[in-house]
Amino acid sequence: MAIIDLIEKALDIRAFYHRVIAGNLANVDTPNYKEKDIDFKAELEKKMGGAGNIEVREKTDYDGLAAIDGNTVNIENQMVKLTENQMMFHSLIQVATKKISLMKYLISEGRR
Repeated sequence: MAIIDLIEKALDIRAFYHRVIAGNLANVDTPNYKEKDIDFKAELEKKMGGAGNIEVREKTDYDGLAAIDGNTVNIENQMVKLTENQMMFHSLIQVATKKISLMKYLISEGRR
């Protein structure tokens, strides 16, 4: 069941990351708002080690210049991140579905 546990933790982080990106998009016009981000790989390693909280950090190395009002959110980059995160989330769901289907097949001894 280790793979199911891994998938569960990865899905939790992906769902949380979706909220972080949505927050960035919601604040695209907020003066002095700094883009928030997470390190998926580091967070997954922490979760597998038993840590509970996901660390959200302000991104300091942004791609372009900050807006005149100090906002560092680039809407195009956020949309790309949102799409990528959504695709990874759905991929994890597909892996979990296949794993559960295989387990059901094995439990039923190959009968349908």
